[in-house]
Amino acid sequence: MASFTEINAITISLILILSFTLPASTSAQQQCDSASTGGCHDKAKSLQLKLIAIFSILVASMIGVCLPLFSRMIPALMPDRDLFVVVKAFASGVILATGYMHVLPDSFNDLMSDCLPINPWKKFPFTTFVAMLSAILTLVIDSFTMSFYKKHGFDKKGGGVDGEKVNNGERGLGNVENGGAHVGHCDLFNGGAKDKDSMLLRNRVVAQVLEIGIVVHSAVIGLSMGASNNPCTIRPLIAALCFHQLFEGMGLGGCILQAEYGMKIKAILVFFFSTTTPFGIVIGIGLSNVYSERSPTALIVVGLLNASSAGLLNYMALVDLLAADFMGPKLQDSMRLQAWSFIAVLLGAGGMSLMAKWA
Repeated sequence: MASFTEINAITISLILILSFTLPASTSAQQQCDSASTGGCHDKAKSLQLKLIAIFSILVASMIGVCLPLFSRMIPALMPDRDLFVVVKAFASGVILATGYMHVLPDSFNDLMSDCLPINPWKKFPFTTFVAMLSAILTLVIDSFTMSFYKKHGFDKKGGGVDGEKVNNGERGLGNVENGGAHVGHCDLFNGGAKDKDSMLLRNRVVAQVLEIGIVVHSAVIGLSMGASNNPCTIRPLIAALCFHQLFEGMGLGGCILQAEYGMKIKAILVFFFSTTTPFGIVIGIGLSNVYSERSPTALIVVGLLNASSAGLLNYMALVDLLAADFMGPKLQDSMRLQAWSFIAVLLGAGGMSLMAKWA
């Protein structure tokens, strides 16, 4: 798990380093910068809003990601209950809309900006190309990680993952028992396999890969907000991000719950999800005097990172979350629950899509 923590730290550092490599200096770039403000520029008011954003986004993120983890205290939200399935479907819809309605359009705006040269950025659809490669790469990571840990990550004596033995009594909340088949909410089509170790490993891979995609986007959006001095943009963005972090956190929290980590690993995952956006805002505030979000390097780096994040989030939402649940026996055996889950997905995706009007 230390390697996953290092990946998160390296990702954030890479975003910060590359974004400031080539600050804008030309008169054309100054025109881009002035045009981006849209006539709404107030540094003092923006700072107040950003301080509010740091606190509110942090609280919303912690509530969202921690709520599923405390489901033991709320029987209605335990993984084997119908309400948990519906709520998780809603959160999955939020994650799906985040990729399609927020991250992907942001990448298009960055890479098609007038501040970039026509050739090659307007001659080739880099956004969709990178998003496609990101989705394929996510599939590769899913597949090879599962293969690697199946060969090397199991305790030969106990059969557990990472040296832990799978205890059905302790880990009963992580699986849904349905007609003898145990199916995790984050499982990918496992054909009804009864290998609990394999399902547990699958859930851990999903939780980690999903968090990486969320962290990349969160760092980018936090940095952009922190560097902006446009209160007309920041004000609606606060509400949108709180909504986004709350329900996206619930989706991630459900996957973390299925992964059945110990308290230490859960705390690390919760910490990175909850603090990445506020941390990005703080860094953006400190560098707002030298950072130009319209500089060519910043546009290219942020645009490519957003495209990569969009591909990853769309793959995870469709394949590892929605398809796994809707094709699983719990929803397949109940048309009523399936219908409510479809409605929840539409509400989650619709609500997050509506937020795109302001964010």
